[in-house]
Amino acid sequence: MQSSRVVQANLTPDPPMCTSDKSKITHDVLAYLAEHQDAQDTLEGIVEWWLIEQKIKRQTVMVKQVLGELVKKNYLLESRGMDARVR
Repeated sequence: MQSSRVVQANLTPDPPMCTSDKSKITHDVLAYLAEHQDAQDTLEGIVEWWLIEQKIKRQTVMVKQVLGELVKKNYLLESRGMDARVR
């Protein structure tokens, strides 16, 4: 009599990702590649460097818009430093 043994992998499925998250990641990866045409990296490198860089760029634009709105509403004062940068 031959015994059979069943081995079950203890794999947990990836949580479902919403379409907008996938779209943002797709956009960010392609935007990075458009700027760095010879780029190659590991999964970890893409997450740690490529996506972070794109997020920083996107958030910089949004923060600039928000700060402009706060200045218009007189919640913040805008001034220029000696280096001509807005503060």
